[in-house]
Amino acid sequence: MVETIKTRIDSLRKKMQGAGADICLITGGDYHMSEYSGDFFATREFFSGFTGSAGTLVFTVDKAFLFTDGRYFTQAENELEGTGITLMRSGTEGVPTVKEHIKDLTEKSGDATLAFDGRTVSAGIGADLEKIQGLSLISDLDPAEGIWKDRPAFPSSEIFYLEEIYSGESSESKLKRIREVMKERGADIHVTASLDDIAWTLNLRGKDVACNPVFMSYLLIEQNDAVLFVQDRALTPDVKKYLETIGVTVMDYKDFYKVCEERKKAGLVFLADKKRINYRIYRIIKDERNVFKDNPAVLFKAVKNETEIKNLTELHKEDGACVTRLMMWAKSLGDGEATELDAAEYVDSLRKKIRDFFDFSFPTISAFGANAAMMHYSAGPESNTVIRKGGMLLVDSGGQYLRGTTDITRTVAIGEANGEMKKAFTLTLKGMLALADAVFLKGCSGYSLDILAREPLWREGIDYRCGTGHGVGYMLNVHESPNAFRWKYTPGISEIAELEPGMVTTDEPGVYETGKFGIRIENELLCEKAFENEYGTFLRFKTLTLAPIDLDLIDVRYMNEDDVKRLNEYHKKVREELMPLMETPEEKKFLEEYTSEI
Repeated sequence: MVETIKTRIDSLRKKMQGAGADICLITGGDYHMSEYSGDFFATREFFSGFTGSAGTLVFTVDKAFLFTDGRYFTQAENELEGTGITLMRSGTEGVPTVKEHIKDLTEKSGDATLAFDGRTVSAGIGADLEKIQGLSLISDLDPAEGIWKDRPAFPSSEIFYLEEIYSGESSESKLKRIREVMKERGADIHVTASLDDIAWTLNLRGKDVACNPVFMSYLLIEQNDAVLFVQDRALTPDVKKYLETIGVTVMDYKDFYKVCEERKKAGLVFLADKKRINYRIYRIIKDERNVFKDNPAVLFKAVKNETEIKNLTELHKEDGACVTRLMMWAKSLGDGEATELDAAEYVDSLRKKIRDFFDFSFPTISAFGANAAMMHYSAGPESNTVIRKGGMLLVDSGGQYLRGTTDITRTVAIGEANGEMKKAFTLTLKGMLALADAVFLKGCSGYSLDILAREPLWREGIDYRCGTGHGVGYMLNVHESPNAFRWKYTPGISEIAELEPGMVTTDEPGVYETGKFGIRIENELLCEKAFENEYGTFLRFKTLTLAPIDLDLIDVRYMNEDDVKRLNEYHKKVREELMPLMETPEEKKFLEEYTSEI
């Protein structure tokens, strides 16, 4: 595989030379700034072998660099070995950003030409690149075209309507709210390219991206009309009729850029979000009259309505019962009796039995021992580790259901864990429980609260190289903006959003000791109103996720009275909600034992 990667890079450099480019930028994304994308868009993996979901490649005539974040450092080291690609550990001291690196390369040579596919680079990044003195841009080069001979087909799945018993709000109502924001901002037309925002706005879903129920499309919204650009083969007669009834015209996916140019020539004022449209769109609509602000659907979508909250609350019981059965199964294993893939397949098989199951919210992460130190490790035929006594199994999993999206991680002791493991697990648990128990003033963002989860670990000089939590969609992307728990703001990457009642955010601190073990405990939290007084409105969290925390990994010497109270209260709720779902005496006994008071 290494030699294949080198051959592909050689072909790319010849293509760069033919285009007159000194530098080539590859983001590995699709045309919609999606975090995850279909196989057709796996250009970054094609030229590097790196399979992580986040990373940017920079090629010059004789060097190559991959920029990725702390979730993937260990994985990238392994996958890039022998390729000649240098790993750039983004966010660590002394490592420049992609923009800074390109700027340095330009300054060293006096001037340079950068080539990239403007459809796969965000408008914000493209606009920043324009500002680099001495740098010329070629934004219409698809690096894979002509080199990737057996490139997968462009994604296309059948689109379906998500009924209001699940969505809780009509598309007409959503469009009306968006149009009100457009009017306030003085915009005639709103460009939406982010797939989850389009799916939410129209109450439609698809299957064009693995584990993300979205479909390839663009949406233009005007005050009296809206146009959906989509592949005709993805539309059923029923969906076509539905779109007609809500006042949405359908045009071919490929006509989008042409129509944007026509609307621009007509003098319309555009509303667009630079983070969520690509650079090609930006180049077409770029005008000082246009309004470049956040897509209003992003915040609307993040605040779940009463129907969605009710559905999620019920769903998490059934989903949690699956994870409880997984823990019971793992605890019963003999030494060497099963593998990581066996664990993943077991919990996956349980979720498929839930009545409104649609897909998994991401490929299940099942990691044993040292493999769990890689946050997004993926077991496969060549790395399918056997589960043995004396270690820990980390399983991060979730499902897509008509009633919502779940994301839960449990770390389970297989046999007897050592003192180092128990200490790390207990410190992680303390932080997870403290954040879930927070009461805070409205106006706080996740940056205000992240310290609650990290503080027990920071006191011991331990940290984890990722955020503490992310927003979760509703029968949509498992990673959803803008709410999140972060300790540090990263311009151009992070977002800052006030936490509002109805937002769902994960709470998932962890410890990752390279070569030893990995620990993560993850629950979903629903933000809700607590009370009001003369100081303002106070908010709190309700924990949606229901599954035991492994008592075999807890060392009570590291817990205080509040920690013990929080854990016992959580386990009491888990026991009460899940006991009616336990089907056998053995399951009931297990749940009783692993939710008992400490």
